[in-house]
Amino acid sequence: PEKDVRFIVITDGERILGLGDLGTNGMGIPIGKLALYTAIAGVPPQYQLPVHLDVGTNTPELLNDSLYMGLRQPRTDGSEYLALVDEFIQAVQELFPRCCIQFEDFANYHAVSLLERYREKVCMFNDDIQGTGAVTAAGFYSAERYTGKKISEHTILFLGAGSAARGIADMLCYAMKQEGLADEQARARCWMFDTKGLVVKGRERLEFFKQPYAHEHSPLVSFVESIQSIKPTAIVGVSTQPNLFTKEVIQAMAEINERPLIFPLSNPTTQEECTAEEAYRYSNGKALFAAGVLFPQVAYQGREFQPAQANNLWIFPPVGMAVFATEATRVTDEMFLVAAKTLANQLTREQIDKEMLFPPESQIVTVATAMAAAVARLIFERGFARVERPNYDDQIIKLVESKMYHPYYGSYIV
Repeated sequence: PEKDVRFIVITDGERILGLGDLGTNGMGIPIGKLALYTAIAGVPPQYQLPVHLDVGTNTPELLNDSLYMGLRQPRTDGSEYLALVDEFIQAVQELFPRCCIQFEDFANYHAVSLLERYREKVCMFNDDIQGTGAVTAAGFYSAERYTGKKISEHTILFLGAGSAARGIADMLCYAMKQEGLADEQARARCWMFDTKGLVVKGRERLEFFKQPYAHEHSPLVSFVESIQSIKPTAIVGVSTQPNLFTKEVIQAMAEINERPLIFPLSNPTTQEECTAEEAYRYSNGKALFAAGVLFPQVAYQGREFQPAQANNLWIFPPVGMAVFATEATRVTDEMFLVAAKTLANQLTREQIDKEMLFPPESQIVTVATAMAAAVARLIFERGFARVERPNYDDQIIKLVESKMYHPYYGSYIV
C-alpha cells in the first residue's frame, strides 16, 4: 500500500553471514536490517521494503526439503542473472525514484561486480563492502589514540579474502590516500590470506576481486609465518571460520607490536576467529580488540577490558538516515568514511581512559544521530541533496531529528 519507498534492502540469499547459501530462507536478513534502520537511527518504517531476489539455491538440503518455499532449481547466473538485477534496479527507479537500495549478503563475485555496476548510476551501496569497511576504519581511527599510528602507518593482514576483506581494504586505502599516500603505496600496506595461503602475484586462477591486493612475495601457507614475514600491525579476520586466530597467531602479533590490533570480525558468534578473552590473555593484555559480535567484559591481570563490537549496525542506519533526511541521489565512500571518523570521535574522555574503541551500545541512538548529521552535512556540500540546505550547520542535526520516527503506544513514548 505504500507508494513512497525510500529504502530497499535486497539479498539473493547466497552468502548469509557465515551460514552460506540459504536461498529464500535468507529473507530474515533484509527484514532485520531494515528494523535496525528504525531502532538505531529512527528511519520511519513505512518507507522501507525488504526484498529477496529468488534465483534458486545450490544447497541440496534445501532443494530436497518439502517445506522449502523458494524456487527448486540451481542458481541462475551469468547474463540471465544480470538481466534480472538490471530489470529490478530500473523498476525501482521508475516506481520509487527517491529510493536507496542496500545490497546485503551477496556472494563475493556478485557483491563486488554489482557495486561497481550501479554505484555511479543510482542511489545504492553494499553494506558488506562499504559498511564493514567503514566500521573497521572507525576502529583504526580510535586505535590511533593508543598506538600513535595513523591508518596510513599501519600494515594490515586479512584472514579471508572475500567481499568483506575487499571492502575493508578499499576503505582503509581510501583513508590512507586522504592522509597523503598514493594509491599503490596504500594497497601495498594491505595483504590477504585465504584458504590457499598468502595472496601473491603469480598465483594461478586468482579471482578478480583479490587481484588488487596480490603482492610480490614467496607463497606461504602458514598464517603465523605470514605474520612473521610481513610484520603487520593489525590482523583482521573475515574468514567466517572459527578459532583461526590461535594462541600462536596472537602471540606472534604481540611479539612484533607494542599494541597489536586484533579484529576477528566474522559472525555469528560461532564463526569468530577468536574470543576477546583469548586475545587479551595470549597478547598479555597488549591487544586492542574489536569483534563482529559483542563479548562481555574480560578481567585479566587485575584489569577490566571492554571488548569493542565492530559491527555494521554502527554505520548503515545513520548513513541511511542522512540519505533519508537529505533525499540524496548517491551514496559514496566518502560518506562512509565521514561516518567512521564521526563514530570514533564520539568516544568520551572516560571511555578513552578505558581504552575503548567504540562507544557502548547503550549510547547508539545518540551516536547515530550525530553521525547522520555529519554525513548529511557532506551530502549538502557535495551537491547530492534533493532538499534545501538549512542556513546553518547546527540546523542540520535539527533537520535529521525532525525526520526521526518515534513509536507511540497510547500516552507513552517507548
